Amino acid sequence: MHITFRQLRLFEALAATGSVSKAAAALRVTQPTASAQLKEITEAVGLPLYEVIGRRVHLTGTGQELAKTARSIALEMEAFRQYADGVKGLSRGQLRIAAVSTAKYFVPRLVGSFCKAHPGVDVSLQVLNRDGVIARLRENLDDIYIMSQPPESMELADKVFKDNPLVLIGAKSEFRGKRPKRQLADLKSQRFIMRERGSGTRMAVDHHFRKHRFRPDIRMELGSNEAIKEAVAGGLGIGVVSIHALQHDTSMNDLAMIDVDGFPIMSRWHVVHLKAKKLSPIADAFKASLFAAKPS
Repeated sequence: MHITFRQLRLFEALAATGSVSKAAAALRVTQPTASAQLKEITEAVGLPLYEVIGRRVHLTGTGQELAKTARSIALEMEAFRQYADGVKGLSRGQLRIAAVSTAKYFVPRLVGSFCKAHPGVDVSLQVLNRDGVIARLRENLDDIYIMSQPPESMELADKVFKDNPLVLIGAKSEFRGKRPKRQLADLKSQRFIMRERGSGTRMAVDHHFRKHRFRPDIRMELGSNEAIKEAVAGGLGIGVVSIHALQHDTSMNDLAMIDVDGFPIMSRWHVVHLKAKKLSPIADAFKASLFAAKPS
């Protein structure tokens, strides 16, 4: 079987974009050239690799395996290029990061600090919900993944680098001023605004409530911290969010943190990647920078 590295890059682009024309544009070749190269790849493998349905490319099982192989080879080549640049005293290359949505409140600052120290590095930062990050982790699409609840079903290199306190918030109009610390049982009459099931915050809160045998009266489930803060400020109920979602936030004029026994729930931020993955020098340097950063 003879497939060139450039052809593998084209097939990887096809898998990523779902379009022959977009894959051709990504590699700066004409669409006829891309189509001819993809035909050569299919003939070399000897099995169908994709089909076009409704103008979109859908990979077969064999095509998905080839795309996975192409990504793995591309990552290995990028790691080697960075190694060679390092030997020559250079500091450039690509860094791919995927982070859960709540991490958007601090990860861009960490990336910014890293890029100031390494101006030749190009960074791709994907901010997704937990399921989206895990899907990318499973496919090994990025160098580094940042989340608060890593999946237990995967073999991971996993390190904690930052606290993630989860706090209880309510409308300031109802919870203003100093009051004695409440007990969790005192909140039975309150309606709760919760993050969606499967999010790291929701998993931590559900575990905390089960541990204390508390059953919250859930009014609604929302997919972002911003939506929860707006709903709470509007008097629809009380909610639990990461402390990072409240820092530098003008909406705190309408919100108050509620002092309840057992809060904040002490969650943690993890930096993870597949255990078998060999990090590039740049990814390794970024990972190290997370532990050198000042807590905030």
